[in-house]
Amino acid sequence: MRRGRKISDYGIQLREKQKVKRMYGLSEKQFHLFFKRAERQRGATGSNLLALLERRLDNVVYRLGFANSRAQGRQFVLHNHFLVKVGDAIEVKEKSQKVAAISDSIEAVVRRGIPQWLELEKEKGKGLVNGFPVREDLTMPIQEQLIVELYSK
Repeated sequence: MRRGRKISDYGIQLREKQKVKRMYGLSEKQFHLFFKRAERQRGATGSNLLALLERRLDNVVYRLGFANSRAQGRQFVLHNHFLVKVGDAIEVKEKSQKVAAISDSIEAVVRRGIPQWLELEKEKGKGLVNGFPVREDLTMPIQEQLIVELYSK
């Protein structure tokens, strides 16, 4: 960035979108599809978008503490370390409970904390989705309105 040069509104909106896209590890096409889906839902598009992103399985695995990052959560999901059951239960497979990275992550979740819409049964290696995330549950510094404005052009 050059000195003395003000960033345009478009630049600010684009940076916010890129930040959220990188945070959740999505491609441009994936992010755009999530935005379109959020737009079709009732309510505020920005809040809907964040709720959809939060409900992705790799993010839920991260939030429950089964992974240290969303990228690691995505890798664990792709390697089939988790079972998803009817009733929104996420369970670490019995074989996978011995994976050091998963057990370390579960121990580290105490420092990070678990969102209210999730519940963790640490001993069983099981997490429950009790509801849907709302904007107030997200503590990350995201200005979703900037993303909505960017896509509204």
